[in-house]
Amino acid sequence: MHYYRYSNAEVSCWYKYLLFSYNIVFWLAGVVFLGVGLWAWSEKGVLSDLTKVTRLHGIDPVVLVLMVGVVMFTLGFAGCVGALRENICLLKFFCGAIVLIFFLELAVAVLAFLFQDWVRDRFREFFESNIRSYRDDIDLQNLIDSLQKANQCCGAYGPEDWDLNVYFNCSGASYSREKCGVPFSCCVPDPAQKVVNTQCGYDVRIQLKSKWDESIFTKGCIQALEGWLPRNIYIVAGVFIAISLLQIFGIFLARTLISDIEAVKAGHHF
Repeated sequence: MHYYRYSNAEVSCWYKYLLFSYNIVFWLAGVVFLGVGLWAWSEKGVLSDLTKVTRLHGIDPVVLVLMVGVVMFTLGFAGCVGALRENICLLKFFCGAIVLIFFLELAVAVLAFLFQDWVRDRFREFFESNIRSYRDDIDLQNLIDSLQKANQCCGAYGPEDWDLNVYFNCSGASYSREKCGVPFSCCVPDPAQKVVNTQCGYDVRIQLKSKWDESIFTKGCIQALEGWLPRNIYIVAGVFIAISLLQIFGIFLARTLISDIEAVKAGHHF
């Protein structure tokens, strides 16, 4: 193992370059997230008119991608430069941010377990808000379609939730061709069809409710997700533990390197 030699202490090259390697992965991932997010916004014309983001009543998935990218890019940059330059300020910023994120994740997990009814109500409000904006943003539309297809569900608590959307509303004031229908992602797939029928949900809610389950999913997505979690609890727990261990490992490397640098400076000025 190589060291930088000073008068009374030494900084381990092992910890230094291991922390650099640890952070370069996050920095590159942050660059990718930012690049994908900015490309998606440019395709939708948001970069030329940023007010489109504020006019969307639901959530734009690209915003989440960009937020994750900014956090990963910033922390990766601070960790890389802090390790290479042996900069205590940047290393403390990196370490403190990782500790904060770790405890925030832990707090969210505990609160979600203790206040399940509150979380369920917030998720319902969130899902219904995005149902209203289903046709306003292509990325949001794809996200909802993917969620409904993957979980074989429709709406927050059922197909009737699509009355919240102006295009699928069953009221007499609506002249949309999709009136009293549901998105194609609510439809029960037909194995014989090679091409997705995007009109399979048209007029389906005009029929008697007893016949809905013949052509569309009638279970709400909140119920579907509540059923999915117990079946996959070990996978969820494994992912949470893996992320936590990575964060703890990063904190350990940063704190060790900070201690080495402080010891070197203390010995140098003694």
